[in-house]
Amino acid sequence: MGRIILGAVVGFIVWTILLIGSDAVWLAFSPDWYGKHQTALQEAIKDQTPFMADSAILLVAVIRSAVFSVIAGIVASLISKETFKSPLLLGIFLLAFGAFIHSLILHNVPIWYHFGILLPLVPMTILGAKIK
Repeated sequence: MGRIILGAVVGFIVWTILLIGSDAVWLAFSPDWYGKHQTALQEAIKDQTPFMADSAILLVAVIRSAVFSVIAGIVASLISKETFKSPLLLGIFLLAFGAFIHSLILHNVPIWYHFGILLPLVPMTILGAKIK
């Protein structure tokens, strides 16, 4: 049981590092497009003002999330030495945390973005474990 939990926790940490790291790369290489978009989103959340999201940036975020979920599922599976329970727990952790974060931006981005990020989390972590 300890390995299952450890695998899920490490997978969650890996997913988070990949997300934050890739976000930093996007900000560094595209401050005028990606950077302005993220700054405007943060201001809209803080000030509770309308925001017009860039669909291309949201699509990139959906793809990144799916890829990172597969990678995190691989990591969880490698650590736990099994291919279902740990990746499933990881997916549930990611879904719970993601639902909280998305509740903060619920009205700032289109509904497809929420579904595109949240729904694949559990299946992609399990897929990663199966790929391993």
